[in-house]
Amino acid sequence: MKKRTVQVAIIGFGTVGTGTARILMKKRAELERKSGVPIVLKHIADPDIRRDRGIKLPKGMLTKDTDTVLNDPDIDIIVELIGGIHPAKEIIIRALENGKHVVTANKALLAEEGRDIFSAAEKNRVDIGFEASVAGSIPIIKVVRESLIGNSINNIYGIINGTANYILTKMTEEGVDFESTLSEAQALGYAEADPAFDIEGVDSAHKLAILASLAFGIPISLKKVYTEGITGITPLDIQFASEFGYRIKLLAIAKKDKKEIELRVHPTMMPADDLLSGVSGVFNAIFVEGDASGDGIYYGKGAGEMPTGSAVVSDIADIAKNIASGSTERIRGINMHGNSGLKIRKMEDIRTSYYLRFSAIDKPGVLSKISGILGMNNISIKSMIQKGRKKERAVPLVMMTHNAREKEMMKALRDIKKLSIVSGMPMYLRVEGDES
Repeated sequence: MKKRTVQVAIIGFGTVGTGTARILMKKRAELERKSGVPIVLKHIADPDIRRDRGIKLPKGMLTKDTDTVLNDPDIDIIVELIGGIHPAKEIIIRALENGKHVVTANKALLAEEGRDIFSAAEKNRVDIGFEASVAGSIPIIKVVRESLIGNSINNIYGIINGTANYILTKMTEEGVDFESTLSEAQALGYAEADPAFDIEGVDSAHKLAILASLAFGIPISLKKVYTEGITGITPLDIQFASEFGYRIKLLAIAKKDKKEIELRVHPTMMPADDLLSGVSGVFNAIFVEGDASGDGIYYGKGAGEMPTGSAVVSDIADIAKNIASGSTERIRGINMHGNSGLKIRKMEDIRTSYYLRFSAIDKPGVLSKISGILGMNNISIKSMIQKGRKKERAVPLVMMTHNAREKEMMKALRDIKKLSIVSGMPMYLRVEGDES
């Protein structure tokens, strides 16, 4: 019996589109052997059909005409790789309404408009694959959705933005400031010309919203993800973190506590001997705690032409196998109805340890005033460093606290800032991996 051939079209021929096309064409025979299904790349649509991507395409494959691709009755799977919200959303909705399965790497679109996308997939009884939307080559979507299906997940957190991790790694290893490191990252192509989504934590928040929906059965809740970036991190804070035995990472954190979920992205101090603290450069790593599986860490390249293309092809192969077997509608994987009974905890109600740095005048009574305000807000000091004695001049006063409630910490910092003995804004970082 002749095998059913599955035909694919890519819309968006940038970095990831090029990697996806390269894998589909170079490894066509290997993909058929492994999946049991012939997978053929028929079209690639992009406004720029002249730029050399370093890949040789058959004549007529590359086109500017997206409409022809979307309306081609022979196409089974549309791969959307243009990014952004519009026109990506309209392209995906049209593809789904035309009865075509969709694969996308578009985390921003899924996080912000996922309800419409997944509802359209459900209505039109087609699959949508999105493995490449989170953590590049790391198959974390499949792990959470399939491999850990027998688990109730308690915690899922990690480093899921390579640009921010590269910047923090360079600052830690070389002692350079944020602006210099960002400029270098842009020159090397690790950061965009406009890096706001990466350095302000927005990209990580998009990915966390998707992961949390899969892990905890909640609707995609991007607006409820507390988001804070790394622009305020200084070499001084990195130095003090090291003296306390910690490193600073931009973490995306989802934690379950009884009937509530914490969803937060922010720079975080972690013990230097924690496995995530050792993740350097543009690499990603995600920690998952399941009640049956226990703790697991998933590590790999979080972006790039071939790593992300690998994740895209994984979804294409899965959907192709479903098409060939007549068993589609299997891999949507997002809960659109919010029936888990879990609520998102307000940020002001979370409890964690804190790193605090004040610029305080070096004179008697300063410590007692600051510690008094902390004590009045139920915050106790675990350890402290004061360096560079300069009588009657401001010097760094650095503290680590025991667990405290966010609301009380923010009130204490506001009150401390009003003291005449403190100059500038107090610096604070939340601490993970420290249960005290």
